[in-house]
Amino acid sequence: MASSPPPVPPVETTVPLNRPALSLGSGPRGVQDARRWVVETCRDVDRGDLIHCAELGTSELVTNGLLHARPPLSVRVRGTREHPRVEVRDGSLDLPIMPDEVTDDDDVLLTFGRGLSIVARCATAWGVEVEEDGKIVWFTPASQPADQMVHGVVTGLVAPRAPAQPSPDEMRIDIMGVPLRTFVEFQHHYRELRREVRLLALAHEADYPLAKDLSDLFGSLERDLREGIGAAQTERALQSGDAVTDLHVAMPRESAATLGRFIELLDLADAFCQEERLLSLARTSEQRRFQRWFLGEFVRQEKGQAAVAWRDSDPTATPSSAGRRASCAR
Repeated sequence: MASSPPPVPPVETTVPLNRPALSLGSGPRGVQDARRWVVETCRDVDRGDLIHCAELGTSELVTNGLLHARPPLSVRVRGTREHPRVEVRDGSLDLPIMPDEVTDDDDVLLTFGRGLSIVARCATAWGVEVEEDGKIVWFTPASQPADQMVHGVVTGLVAPRAPAQPSPDEMRIDIMGVPLRTFVEFQHHYRELRREVRLLALAHEADYPLAKDLSDLFGSLERDLREGIGAAQTERALQSGDAVTDLHVAMPRESAATLGRFIELLDLADAFCQEERLLSLARTSEQRRFQRWFLGEFVRQEKGQAAVAWRDSDPTATPSSAGRRASCAR
């Protein structure tokens, strides 16, 4: 009698968490599509134990988004296989009403439209992430609904900044020949990565200590990056239909030198993404080259070196600051 073939080892199920967001239409069909999509993703990553809570929470978030927010509305699953996270995004900056404890209601898990009470009982962590052009309401599904609600958190709000004071050591940085399409990809990647490490750290700090360190370092350098990337200038160039533009930024010399730390930070973040299987957030070689050039220009010019345009940059060059280890790596 022929022997049975050896068992096939399980395939690493990480690809579904790299799926792009699912755009949702208006009406009940949007709720049905979102629920089905999230359930299929849970099955694809072999997390059938989370389907019940994921389905309940997704239905509630999408229903609330359709009733109270404004388009565009979308859903996606991020995080890791061990800690998948459902995110529902809408185009409104208005915060939802955070739930209080619901008492004397045995049917709370069987009804829709109860604010976020259902989500708070079906999650191990949840919250609202506010961005410049909308918000994300997210939750990490529990294996079963709980009697007590988990308290949600609001993150991502940018506090008003004090007016910038003129610096006696201000210098001009000239970033020449910036390819706008690549620059927009840089902005998008940075926002996605910043949010991912912040939410992982917030919901599962003990499981992802490096995510907490990365999130803290992003926060400490946030202002320098915002002021250094010339967002307003690039926005005008994009509206004019330009493919390439020059950026001219005035900033304190110390800030220009500090921006070089992002080269180290992004390299460290790449390693984190690959180790924790967040492959969609790891950079391509072309993205790494552009970001090293872009951020490296601040470091070079702070040291008195002349500006080098993107088209003239050396693809093998590494700014001197990149040799230092980021403080969170210690």
